[in-house]
Formats: sequence, C-alpha cells, structure tokens
Amino acid sequence: MSYSIDFRRKVISTREEEGLSIRETAKQFRIGPASVSRWIKALLNKHILCCTPGETTDPRNAKSCS
Repeated sequence: MSYSIDFRRKVISTREEEGLSIRETAKQFRIGPASVSRWIKALLNKHILCCTPGETTDPRNAKSCS
C-alpha cells in the first residue's frame, strides 16, 4: 500500500510533537513500524543531502529542497 505525502508528514510530525517511539507511532496510525522507520530515514537522508557544509543535520530544522 502506498501512503500519501501528506499522511507521511502527519505521521512524522505527530511522532515528533508527542515524543512517541516508532512502535507507538505505528500503533497510533495503524501502520507498520517499518514504514515509519523508512519515512524517517528518507527524511534524514533528504535533509543531509540538502545541507550546505557546516549546517546542522537536525531534521526539525530542515529546509525544503527544490
């Protein structure tokens, strides 16, 4: 099953805002924990590729890449 980008963003932002574990987040949204983990990893990888040297790699400070 493929989930929309909006849904993925909602899952990740809820996890961050509520301080949930991957497992807790997955249970709350009734999805597999592997999906949550994969989306977080993809977000981190995207952010790291978008950073300029010396910038933080904290995904909460991520800027959108064009």
